[in-house]
Amino acid sequence: MRLLGFTLTLLLLMPFASSLAADRPNIVWITSEDNGIELGCYGDDYATTPNIDALAEMGMRYSTCWSNAPVCAPARTTIISGMYPPSMGAQHMRSHLNMPKALKMFPQYLREAGYYCTNNSKEDYNLEKPGEVWDESSRNAHWKKRDDDQPFFAVFNHTISHESQLRKRPHTAIHDPAGVTVPKYHPDTPEVRQDWAQYYDKLTEMDQKVGNNIKELKDGNLLEDTIIFYYGDHGSGMPRHKRWPYDSGLHVPMIVYFPKKYEHLAPEGYSANGVSERLVSFVDLAPTVLSICGIEPPEMLQGSAFAGKFATDDPDFIYGFRGRMDERIDLVRSVRNERFVYLRQFQPHRPYGQFVHYMFQTPTTRVWYQMHLDGKLTPEQDHFWNTKPVEELYDVENDPDEVVNLADDPEYRDTLKKMRNALFSHMNSTQDLGIIPEAELHARVPNGSPYDAQRNGQLLDNYGEVLFAAAAASQAPVETATKETIQMAFSHPENTVRYWACQWALINKEDGVSRSRDQLVRRLDDESSSVRVAAAEALGQYGNDQDLQKALKVLVKAANLEESDVYTAIAALNALDNLDGKASSVRDQIAELPTKVKKMPPRTDSYVPRLLQKTLADLDGEPLP
Repeated sequence: MRLLGFTLTLLLLMPFASSLAADRPNIVWITSEDNGIELGCYGDDYATTPNIDALAEMGMRYSTCWSNAPVCAPARTTIISGMYPPSMGAQHMRSHLNMPKALKMFPQYLREAGYYCTNNSKEDYNLEKPGEVWDESSRNAHWKKRDDDQPFFAVFNHTISHESQLRKRPHTAIHDPAGVTVPKYHPDTPEVRQDWAQYYDKLTEMDQKVGNNIKELKDGNLLEDTIIFYYGDHGSGMPRHKRWPYDSGLHVPMIVYFPKKYEHLAPEGYSANGVSERLVSFVDLAPTVLSICGIEPPEMLQGSAFAGKFATDDPDFIYGFRGRMDERIDLVRSVRNERFVYLRQFQPHRPYGQFVHYMFQTPTTRVWYQMHLDGKLTPEQDHFWNTKPVEELYDVENDPDEVVNLADDPEYRDTLKKMRNALFSHMNSTQDLGIIPEAELHARVPNGSPYDAQRNGQLLDNYGEVLFAAAAASQAPVETATKETIQMAFSHPENTVRYWACQWALINKEDGVSRSRDQLVRRLDDESSSVRVAAAEALGQYGNDQDLQKALKVLVKAANLEESDVYTAIAALNALDNLDGKASSVRDQIAELPTKVKKMPPRTDSYVPRLLQKTLADLDGEPLP
């Protein structure tokens, strides 16, 4: 009798359990690499993307979505964590840090709620995974492997539109290069037209894969049980798109489809073939998917849900960032509202177009750079190869190519101030750790999480003071710096303030170095390797011959992986490369530097060899590698 009663109970509960499963939506994310809004549904008549366009007709597209980072690893780090990577020190291209102890990667919360979570297939996070994140993460991962009636969250990532595919030859053409609209910042050459046309060809191939993902859901009778997101992972793989936190590098398509039964979870104003003007970005994806599944997003997440039970009000701004890009060091932050994009350069002495080995394999990059050397570019095209203004402001409504900088236009003074204040307020509220040199950050937090260290008072005692130093270094005029101010900055007990003092001297060239020469010489023996390298670069560039010899000795030693950490070596080799012919006296010493050591941080093996190759090619008068 007991067995019969138990069996009857199970039979009675089965319909209830099935209804619970039916009330929980499946979610599929379809992503594609290195593509912006160059799609038919975003008004691009040159594009051939019928499947994505059909999805946009079924669902709703967001007119303004930013990837936060203009390159894959930090962009994916933003998504998987629901945090701004600079708040965790994880903003550089291919770094490896610990997550905050109190935080999980968002699929872990979904799995705890009973979801079957798959990733097909790329991870590429800058953070150490805190335990098992996915039920399966591989090229074979698929929602079909779930248990019966188990809700699923599945990611399908398509790589066919990646930057590396734009330059593969031979290539079967789909689009005629003659039909390309060349942006104002690119020269109109056959190479540029070919790369752009091939990019559109790859988008067409990618679109077919998106269609296959949707067809699988239809064939499984799951389309009306599944919420679908489609988005690109950052701007196109073309130079000045990928790697730059302009709108061109951050603006991606975002399309969401909610079947009728789940429209109560849809964003406000959702409708088929609709358009949302809400500003969204990748940091919002984790809290949004949790909200859709009825899970309250953890309070520490820095994004905002734009759908589901815990949806929030529309934000006023979205934010972008650029850190080290492969082997090249930089620090740029950007912010956008509905109409304007503002960029703040913290290292304006470095050109946009620093030599990144991977980027220079694209034909467009090489022909564009050669035309710069030959003096054959328009001012809009040549801008990319020069040093940067500290501030940039663009009206993307009227200047979508972002070539007319309004930062010095009195008519836009109030807009500039508003955008600047929004950016610095964001950096302060998120405790953006990009103001700490990478080597310094790893030296001070060799284990554990930089995010936790900062909030536990173990990293920067006075964040605002260091942020002010970083801002002042890039903008403070030489004539305003008194002897007392210089003395205070260069002898400050905080290493990072001394680093920015050296950067101020370098940014201000001969005047900055002459005003602080004695202080810079003292910093060659600083306890911080980041300060030593920064002081040496300033003295090497703008000091006298005696200063140069001292600087070269410091830089060669810092570039030696047997005596330095890899992040110090990267900084030192960047400085040596920037010295050009001034480093010729140590050419043989540079050639003898080790390219790697036994213990290297994950995913950093290629950077020192690339820098050495480029530096030696320049010193030997050879073509670019």
